[in-house]
Amino acid sequence: MSGEEDKTKGKFEEGKGKAKQAWGSATDDKSTEASGKADEAKGKGRQKVGDAKDWVDEKTDDDKK
Repeated sequence: MSGEEDKTKGKFEEGKGKAKQAWGSATDDKSTEASGKADEAKGKGRQKVGDAKDWVDEKTDDDKK
């Protein structure tokens, strides 16, 4: 998976997590709210992985030149 794919999926997961948190808060469902926080954190982590992959690709491409 490329860095861009990881970042895109991460943004989706983060958004899904925020929506779950809002739903959990609105319905007073602590389990859904907690699950949303976990999804948001997972999405942010995946975005960081994508950033790292892009950085490595950039650095290795520079070395090849």
